[in-house]
Amino acid sequence: MTTTTRSDVRPDPPHSPGPDDGSLEAFGYRQELHRSLGRYASFAAGFSFISVLTTVFQFFAFGYAFGGPVFFWAWPAVLAGQLLVAACFAELAARYPISGAIYQWSSRLSTPSFGWFAGWIMVIGQVVVVAAAALALQMVLPAIWSGFQLIGTDPAPTSPDGAANAALLGVLLLALTTLVNVLDNRVMSVVNRVGVTAEIIGAVLIVVLLLTHSERSPSITFHTEGAAQEGLLGALLVGSFAAAYVMIGFDSAGEMSEETHHPRRTAPRTILTALGAAGLLGGLIVLGGLLAAPSLTDGRLGVDGLSYVLTSSLGDGVGKALLADVVVAITVATLAIQTAACRMLFSMARDGQLPFSGRLARVNARTGMPSAPALVVGVLAAALLLLNFASPEAFLAIGTTCIVMLYLAYAMVTGPLLVRRLRGQFSSAGTDETGAPLFSLGRWGIPVNALALLYGLFMTVNLAWPRAAVYDPAGGHWYFQWFTVLFLAVTVGAGLAYRTYRAGTTTVPETAPEAVPEPATG
Repeated sequence: MTTTTRSDVRPDPPHSPGPDDGSLEAFGYRQELHRSLGRYASFAAGFSFISVLTTVFQFFAFGYAFGGPVFFWAWPAVLAGQLLVAACFAELAARYPISGAIYQWSSRLSTPSFGWFAGWIMVIGQVVVVAAAALALQMVLPAIWSGFQLIGTDPAPTSPDGAANAALLGVLLLALTTLVNVLDNRVMSVVNRVGVTAEIIGAVLIVVLLLTHSERSPSITFHTEGAAQEGLLGALLVGSFAAAYVMIGFDSAGEMSEETHHPRRTAPRTILTALGAAGLLGGLIVLGGLLAAPSLTDGRLGVDGLSYVLTSSLGDGVGKALLADVVVAITVATLAIQTAACRMLFSMARDGQLPFSGRLARVNARTGMPSAPALVVGVLAAALLLLNFASPEAFLAIGTTCIVMLYLAYAMVTGPLLVRRLRGQFSSAGTDETGAPLFSLGRWGIPVNALALLYGLFMTVNLAWPRAAVYDPAGGHWYFQWFTVLFLAVTVGAGLAYRTYRAGTTTVPETAPEAVPEPATG
């Protein structure tokens, strides 16, 4: 096993097209992960992380409770903002087809230290996302069969019984996904592809059935009842949490670049198509739920969410069959998010940038999987779930914290990228594995990049803002009101402590990848 420290990383190579992008060695790394993913599997990696069924079902009730019907309009706004970010990432995926995308991109665009913090914040955020995704089972399984309520009798995730049961179901799911993540790259790919196919079919069926069972017209989305508590603007800002939670993780196609055939050509396209498909389907499901709900005023839509709409409007048989499909989506989403976090840990450890790097960077030659990162992510995510036993407010705190962490990490890529563009130091000229031009924004690069950065910073502040009505509605839990800010501060503080310790125990200087040659044109 050959490990590479940041100071040993070679300059970006001129790209020579090949059947499987042999330029990985020129970046300073050996091909150890098994390159077996095609275009659909790459799309599945991004789509399953987003997992529109998982996230919409998990956060619909929250969005409606704070925004009322008008919260629907936060959806297209967030989709537009994230498409700007995804367009920037598509350029970088073509140029740097390496695992640990956010870490690698930020390091090469700025400095190794800045890139390290981007990777550190991203991987901690991914661990929190894994925990949040696993909690989503509570929104679905008890609605299918009351026997899945293993603790207490109240299935609402905001109740003590529901919160504890959500943690138990989540830990069981994490045990399963951790097992798959250590088995084999091909097993993981098959599970992903089958799960995503089932999710897309289920999402389309849900959209069609909800729209054909409408109780009201789309004009209801302009009604502001239910948004009075926060005011219209406040309702939209809080309601945007649901859309923001759904539309993250599209960069996973870039995370899997070292396992993808023709990554320079494939990853940029699958990043954009995964986000676009999830954004469209999710928006239609939200609209369909608002139109088909038996009542907008009985309070159930803001508590039970879409599970209530499906079983009430479509009947127990059809509704529960579709909810079973949502369970598949949640399982595959948790698996995909855990896989992305494993690749980030592997990439940073391979550069010697984490504690126990040698163990974390070790790839099983038979399976092509880094097993230790899977165990680390699974255990840490399970530990986070224990917070749900302490208080139901942990459900929302965990969900919003993971979004903030990822949005901040994204901004730590789009920011340095914009600086490079303004200095005239970034060019996406070059060719992919087939000899076609690399994906490029061309003259739209600077305006798209600038808007992507502004959007990301605005949403980071919006999501982290310690609103008592959102994070501590019952009062008396100041630590949940400030949970996101405190968690981010602890993450950065722990990172600083490790970097300080590491600087005092090594004499190897870090060198920033400045003046990096661009991929060869032609």
